[in-house]
Amino acid sequence: MQSLGRYIGIISLIATLISPSCAEAFADPDGVTFFEQKIRPVLVKECYSCHSADAKALKGGLRVDSRAGLLAGGDSGPAVVPGKPEESPLLDALRHDGIAMPPKSKLSSAIVADFERWIKIGLPDPRLERSKAKAKALTGMTVEKGRSFWAYQPPRRVAAPEVADLAWPRGELDRFILAALESSDIKPVRDADRATLARRLYFDLIGLPPTPEEVDAFVNETSPMAYEMLVDRLLSSPHFGERWGRHWLDVVRYAESLTLRGLVFKQAWRFRDFVIDSFNNDMPYDRFIREQVAGDLLPSANLDDRREKLVATSFLSLGNTNLEEQDKPQLVMDVVDEQIDTIGKAFLGQTIGCARCHDHKFDPIPTRDYYAMAGILRNTKTLEHANVSAWLERPLPVVGEREKILKNHEQRVASLEAQIKAARGKVGTAKGNVPKQVFAVSELPGVVVDDGQAKKVGEWKESQHSQFYIAKGYLHDMDTGKGEKTLTFLPELKAAGAYEVWLAYSPGKGRSKAVPVAILSADGDTMVHVDMSAPPPIDGRYVSLGRYQFESNGQGYVMISNEGTTGYVTADAVLFIPHEAGDGAAQVVAGKAKPVDTGAQENATLVAKLEKELKRLKADGPTRELFMGVEEVPEIEDIRVHVRGSVHTLGEPAPRGVLTVATYGKPPTMPSHESGRRELADWLADERNPLTARVYVNRVWHWLFGTGLVRTTDNFGTTGETPSHPELLDHLALQFMEEGWSVKTLIRRIVLSRTYRLSSVDDPQARAADPENRLLWKMSRRRLDAECIQDTILSVSGTLDPQMKGLSFRSDLATDYGYTHLEKRRSVYSPVFRNALPELFEVFDFADPSMVVGRRNVSTVAPQALFLLNHPFVLEQSKQAAHRLLARPGLDDGGRIDRIYQLALGRRPAASERRIGLSFLAQNTREGKPDDEGAWALLFQAVFASVDFRYVN
Repeated sequence: MQSLGRYIGIISLIATLISPSCAEAFADPDGVTFFEQKIRPVLVKECYSCHSADAKALKGGLRVDSRAGLLAGGDSGPAVVPGKPEESPLLDALRHDGIAMPPKSKLSSAIVADFERWIKIGLPDPRLERSKAKAKALTGMTVEKGRSFWAYQPPRRVAAPEVADLAWPRGELDRFILAALESSDIKPVRDADRATLARRLYFDLIGLPPTPEEVDAFVNETSPMAYEMLVDRLLSSPHFGERWGRHWLDVVRYAESLTLRGLVFKQAWRFRDFVIDSFNNDMPYDRFIREQVAGDLLPSANLDDRREKLVATSFLSLGNTNLEEQDKPQLVMDVVDEQIDTIGKAFLGQTIGCARCHDHKFDPIPTRDYYAMAGILRNTKTLEHANVSAWLERPLPVVGEREKILKNHEQRVASLEAQIKAARGKVGTAKGNVPKQVFAVSELPGVVVDDGQAKKVGEWKESQHSQFYIAKGYLHDMDTGKGEKTLTFLPELKAAGAYEVWLAYSPGKGRSKAVPVAILSADGDTMVHVDMSAPPPIDGRYVSLGRYQFESNGQGYVMISNEGTTGYVTADAVLFIPHEAGDGAAQVVAGKAKPVDTGAQENATLVAKLEKELKRLKADGPTRELFMGVEEVPEIEDIRVHVRGSVHTLGEPAPRGVLTVATYGKPPTMPSHESGRRELADWLADERNPLTARVYVNRVWHWLFGTGLVRTTDNFGTTGETPSHPELLDHLALQFMEEGWSVKTLIRRIVLSRTYRLSSVDDPQARAADPENRLLWKMSRRRLDAECIQDTILSVSGTLDPQMKGLSFRSDLATDYGYTHLEKRRSVYSPVFRNALPELFEVFDFADPSMVVGRRNVSTVAPQALFLLNHPFVLEQSKQAAHRLLARPGLDDGGRIDRIYQLALGRRPAASERRIGLSFLAQNTREGKPDDEGAWALLFQAVFASVDFRYVN
């Protein structure tokens, strides 16, 4: 055990921590998968024709068809510097900063971001260097040969082996472990003590620390079934679903926002709650699979069951999608690819996505199998397409009186919206309801600066889409490059004086509600914000920015920026309308004015009134509960193979189907009236599928021991690792299926084993024979994950909010940028925003919410120590913990120190630790006051910063 003295010193001294060296980037399986999904298709489509061994004429001496080619570069030197995107000319070329690649059109910002990430993570790339003369492609194993690989063979029933030490095993599981140990002449270490087991079980099963009273009760329990009773109690706890549901959310890349735009998934929390309930209710895993893949197509027993199944399909919608992709067929297939990749890794431990452009290079997955599965998901609608596409949100079904109330409210809303539409038509801004209205600059009052005359910073797009504009059209910022674009309107005023400033813009639902507009005049600097989602109040075209004094020296201007905006920013023109001195009313220049349409103004006022009423009605009235999900497309059809992954180059037909290598028995028959998701789900959950049960059993083992029987939890292919105990893996997989796919039964069997109950003490002889503990001669120490660290600190301080489930952020939140996490609920309820994760999550290796993560990174880096030393969260919770401790009656200083250790570490302090603690208090309490909260807070913080706090033995 570490002594307290080491951690007291941390308060004033930060040790230098050095992160372990990482393996070569190109050996990283996740990095290779990222390359295959995001990088290779773009290189093939956009670059190979000019920069590969197959190019008719190699341009610039640069080849991008291998990692070596990129590193060697062309006539201008290396194209990339691994780990340093800012020093990589390739990235500048993709941004069209200087040399432009591809030359004809600029790639989307999302693709450029993918390349930036690829370079940053070290350029993982499995391609081999090849010459034009010898362009033989590397190919993976055939389906026939694949059947001989262990993962594609059905699990084999093997009797538990005989062992020499008959007294040690507590069941068949232990016999498999002990047999392997005995064959290597290794003996398992002693069993862990009860206090250690209690802390281990609590964190593993519910993710929370035991209270001192709970530890003492277990330690002092005399029943021979004490351990079994504790296991069963924790499995029955509602916190079990929170802990094990969070594990699954890692696997299915659960998030509540998109990276691009930071758009928030307001209904994703329903899926999170479905997962938590599924684990608490011990939903059979095969049913759990079926509902996530095809819940909307499955029969339901009642309304609640129907709602559950619909919510479960959110699984297919949670990917980090580029909604701005304008090539909609490409976007559809990108979504399908992400879904296939997730299904493959999550349920099967297979990198199926690698076969999008070519037969899998390593595994027996031909391209035709990829497109057979893609055809199923291509017949599933996931997005509503528009300029910026959107995920599907559909109402959850309700019945009876509730349905009547909702329909009545919706009729009132629809009536009001119809009135608003009619009034807007009279104002002249309703799309498709008025003829094209274009005004020449000469028709307008005052001094007009059209958008064509504005000084532009950043890329602005010209548009005539609204058919309602001045001169040749208007500009918009494409809703990109926020904070990087401005338009400056500089008037040429013939006379100094007071001017009314009008801004003409194109309104709409997708426009920003708060566009910053800066006015520089003789009065000084002024900033106003314009709601461009609302119709302009003046003639349906203009909004007044106010009256200002301007000089005639050309120093004044109006500048529109897109900084901090959400939605499109538009600009058509700025009008500077002179006023006579002292006249409170606008005096429009004679002969230039277009008379203000008072009828239009009245209708604009009416629109504003009706919109206010509509807003109140929607806020006060009942609303339907929505869910993220999918639905079938109207016309079901097979697709063709996309040559090199291109949606515009189609090859042979690929009838819908599943992976050939993992299909035993008759392949599923795809229906003509449905996508085939139901059949896909049945195939995934079929007991004859050699992968599904093995993969999940291995995940459970990993979550309980820190390392799976197969260490590559998401990759059971040929590039993954082989199992350390293959017979045990098969044994558990077969039992799992035979016992109804019960997750709780599986977990119970494992934690009741002697293997799980071993101590983490070292044995030099065993370590010499098995340094990585692959044979499990002891329990490996495991670092707490981010959630357990945060939840334990909150639990110790007494501030943990016990509220379960439900929405955990404001319902009107539109984007995640700048979101501040102040939650006190369990970490599973902290919003998983892709652009704004809690800092503690980022520091302590939270799962990347855009990737399937069955095995989190476990790092030891300086920011972790700095966080526990300096972060306001830790400091505040230490104060709260101290206040709570001092409020507990009947404790002297020694008793309080005991209590700190019991709360935070699940054990009593050693005599030396108690002595150091008392000495520290004597030196740091003010005027010798034993109840000085500041000193006790420092003591709590020192324990939070200790190694024993962060690790489970």
